Amino acid sequence: MSDDVEGIEVRLLLEAIHARYGYDLRDYAAPSMRRRVLATLATSGLPHLGELQHRVLHDRERFTELLEQLTVRVSDLFRDPPSFRAFRARVVPLLRTYPFLKLWHAGCAGGEEAYASAILMTEEGLYERCQLYATDLSQEALRHAKEGVYPASALPAFEKNHRASGATTDLSGFVTAAYDHISMRESLRKNILFFHHDLVSDHVFGEMHVVFCKNVLIYFGRDLRDRVLQKLAQSLCPGGFLCLGSAERLTGATPTERAFTPFSADERIYRYEP
Repeated sequence: MSDDVEGIEVRLLLEAIHARYGYDLRDYAAPSMRRRVLATLATSGLPHLGELQHRVLHDRERFTELLEQLTVRVSDLFRDPPSFRAFRARVVPLLRTYPFLKLWHAGCAGGEEAYASAILMTEEGLYERCQLYATDLSQEALRHAKEGVYPASALPAFEKNHRASGATTDLSGFVTAAYDHISMRESLRKNILFFHHDLVSDHVFGEMHVVFCKNVLIYFGRDLRDRVLQKLAQSLCPGGFLCLGSAERLTGATPTERAFTPFSADERIYRYEP
């Protein structure tokens, strides 16, 4: 099969998903999406992408499985500790001036970073005046995030990241260990709302003081990236903060990007100043 025909079939599959189910993956970064589609085909046992498209269109369960494989879910508790350390040292003192705080984790994956924020804000004495929103495209990711249960084998890495984030307490005070897993304590869950949200097609919701959108924009093509960034901007109050992943950077190349001022540039923390 030539590369051109293969590329056409990938685009047709994404068009079919959008037309049938309303999920718009068409403007995700093409090379990355293509690799994921072909990797899925390779493990499906199906002979070609046309057959995969047929199965997906006629079987919602097969579509759900495919969506899980095409959307990237990589996270960790206090992943990228320098970012959390900078947030604790530089952003938190400004957040203290607000009587009530709204934080949004867009693309929350398995919920680890949302729970990390809850832990950090608890340590800083601010959690009681926080409302956290954690959203994702994947229903399976949200189910996992709501449960807040992770393998016990992850605990050493969680503890290491937590200490490196500038923690003022021990992580054991926030998790319960049992057999081969750990679970987040109810005190962390109480102010977190997990729900489905598609950054590409769903509406904004606004007046957030902080938006975390880490390692999401890198999977979008240029035009989609700017549209999503506009949505994030519209969701922030003036003076609010946008926290991106370590591989993401705003350069001021578009009017939307120019509305964000580097606040802690090395840690990819920006302030929204329209």
